[in-house]
Amino acid sequence: MNANAIQYSWWNLIPQNLDPTFFHIGSFPVRWYGLMYLAAFFTVYHLMLRISKRDKLGVTKEQLDTYASWVIGGILVGARLGYVVFYNLSYYLKNPLEIFLPFSFNQGFHFTGIAGMSYHGGLIGAFRAATYCIKKEKWDYWKWSDLTFVAVPLGYTWGRLGNFINGELYGRVTTSPIGMLFPTDATQMLRHPSQIYEMLFEGVILFAILYWLTKKPLFKTHIMSLYLMGYGFFRFIIEYFREPDAHIGLSNLGFTRGQWLCFAMIAAGIAIWIWQEKKPKTIKE
Repeated sequence: MNANAIQYSWWNLIPQNLDPTFFHIGSFPVRWYGLMYLAAFFTVYHLMLRISKRDKLGVTKEQLDTYASWVIGGILVGARLGYVVFYNLSYYLKNPLEIFLPFSFNQGFHFTGIAGMSYHGGLIGAFRAATYCIKKEKWDYWKWSDLTFVAVPLGYTWGRLGNFINGELYGRVTTSPIGMLFPTDATQMLRHPSQIYEMLFEGVILFAILYWLTKKPLFKTHIMSLYLMGYGFFRFIIEYFREPDAHIGLSNLGFTRGQWLCFAMIAAGIAIWIWQEKKPKTIKE
């Protein structure tokens, strides 16, 4: 059937009406995706302050400023290196300057921006930076862990909204009316808006669950484990609706690269929970 003859609803055409560029400063584009990072950091920062006041944790704004500077740096470096290592290592071994420079040297020199950020890499980078900061400042590790991981999902929602506006990381082809046409998809077939699924389940719903569980004594100091298991579970399921990376496809046993990383997250969450039950509740120098 001719695609032009198909009658699409307003829902199907939402991505077609979105412009990834918010505005220009001269010839420099300011993109929505970059602004979403700022919105994510702002959301997590103020949510952590609010929860600290609610639970009387005694976290000061000065302490949070120090912590945030370390974690933000860890996220940015980790997310970029994670994408390079997990998803496109062979390309970047041939083009190492493109790892952190916003230019492509492949077939000429041109500005591309920093393309490619990995959630799992960002999580690892944030964890390493946060652990270093907490130990350096001699703070209570599990108090900061709970405070961080309950807030992270709401920050994550902004990143997936940015992916949606960019028309990237869309889902697999579908005949369901929930499908959408993404302008960046060469096939111009209806696809699952998997970015929205992730925003809702890995972001809003996971946040609501963790926020509720922070009030339950049984789960105190276990929010990190619950986050890893919860995110890993939701992401694993949604990967069945998300289009695998073209240069990777499906790997062993028909799972995507993201699903294997989710297995690792769930296993890590279980292992940390068991380890916590056998160790003191604070980590010291």
